Amino acid sequence: MMYFSRLKTTLILGACLLGAILCIPNLTAAPVPWLPWRTVHLGLDLQGGSYLLMQVDMKAVVKERLNGLVDGVRQALRHASQASGAAPVFYRALVADPTQDRVVLRLRDPAQTQRTLGLLRPLVSVDPTTRVADLDITSQPDGTITLTLSKVALHDRAVAAVQQSIEIVRRRIDATGVVDPQITRQGDTHIVVQLPGIGDPDRIKQLLGETAHMTFQLVDEQATPGAQLPPGVELLPMQDDPQQKIPVYDRVDVDGGDLTNATAGTDSQSGQWVVNFTFNSVGARRFADVTRTHVGRRFAIVLDGKVLSAPVIREPILGGSGQISGSFTAASASDLALLLRAGALPAPLTVVEQNSIGPELGADSIRAGAIALGAGFLFVIAFMGMFYGLFGWFANLALVVNLVLMLAIMSLLQATLTLPGMAGILLTLGMAVDANILINERIREEQKNGRPPLAALEHGFQRAYRTIFDSNATTFLAHVMLFIFGSGPVRGFAVTITIGIATSLFTAWMLTRLLVSRWYIAVRPRLLPV
Repeated sequence: MMYFSRLKTTLILGACLLGAILCIPNLTAAPVPWLPWRTVHLGLDLQGGSYLLMQVDMKAVVKERLNGLVDGVRQALRHASQASGAAPVFYRALVADPTQDRVVLRLRDPAQTQRTLGLLRPLVSVDPTTRVADLDITSQPDGTITLTLSKVALHDRAVAAVQQSIEIVRRRIDATGVVDPQITRQGDTHIVVQLPGIGDPDRIKQLLGETAHMTFQLVDEQATPGAQLPPGVELLPMQDDPQQKIPVYDRVDVDGGDLTNATAGTDSQSGQWVVNFTFNSVGARRFADVTRTHVGRRFAIVLDGKVLSAPVIREPILGGSGQISGSFTAASASDLALLLRAGALPAPLTVVEQNSIGPELGADSIRAGAIALGAGFLFVIAFMGMFYGLFGWFANLALVVNLVLMLAIMSLLQATLTLPGMAGILLTLGMAVDANILINERIREEQKNGRPPLAALEHGFQRAYRTIFDSNATTFLAHVMLFIFGSGPVRGFAVTITIGIATSLFTAWMLTRLLVSRWYIAVRPRLLPV
């Protein structure tokens, strides 16, 4: 138990030395070429930054679903009319009613109600787990058919929209270079975004506020903006000049969801900033089909309901790539490319609450936390030295190494340190001291029972280890659960504690025992100073 081979001694001391080396990046700003330059990041409460509470527009989610349902009904009836030998189905009205979460279809001939119901039933999908249909289709004698979205389906769609929004928000923020942003869900429709070190989040807000849903739609060359528009055509404003509006078919020919890449660049002929994009195989095929069929017509590139440009299709574009031109600057072209790469939000996000924490407040928090940590550390050292003498000072040395190893592991993981994390470090000091107290008290008890010094050391460490391991194992499991089910600062606290448990076991069981063993070999005392 008290014997340490040369290899074991080298490994223990080597681990302590490696921990000290990994702490260097936190103490100096000049990088060392041969050293992995990873540091502990400061959280929002220590570094300062911005806090955004954003809400997902669920009305837009429902509206999009209803618009898709309207298009599905129209396509189903159109296919029935085009079928050989089938009588066409005519209707007087087909409208979406967002206030009632439904689509209303009014047939011209009520006698076709049952046939129409049969045509619409494929639009209903049933969840394989809950066996709940996403649509409820009802009819009336006057030929009115109502398709109502189920509450369960709407709730599932809302949950999926928030989850998808979180992933897209994270991708957009990561692309801006913000270090360690915290993005979490709050409630059913809210997302919390914490940006350490960002005092003015206007650009981030602008990036997050844009849905970035891009579509490619044909322009109706025959429609006149001032006259009544034919069915299936809508007026969309130009992004550069909102007063200028272009009649665009509401049918989406190519969806921006098929984009695989987008980059900012300059046009080789005009020298203006443009955005180059590339489609996947599906998007490339659709893009090629449209441009091949409609040579000479204008093809509008629409972003969030505004036309970026509407170039004329000069020739078929078969390579699966294209270019967006407009009044771009370097910054606006880069931002648009970033948005397209990150993907479109399923619904718009609005900022409900915004708070900024200045660096001064963060510095005050660091100062207060450092004072608390330093005071606690000094009290612990004084207590151990006073009550356990030389063995207490061995424990104090192990405690210093424990802090170094904690900082080294957190640096390696590039963990975020928050105020709760600093509280976790202070708590870890107490846990590490508890382990050394158990060992010293057990050694003291064994010596009182008449055991010789070496036997007292052997039995003291061996019997104390069982208690130390059991208590730390239960604490470790509790904080693992805290990390899994917690969020934000709670997870930071859990990470700090779990790392502290591992380093405390190492220093209490390996380093302290090594120090005591080397001291015993050198002194060979008749009584232990404990």
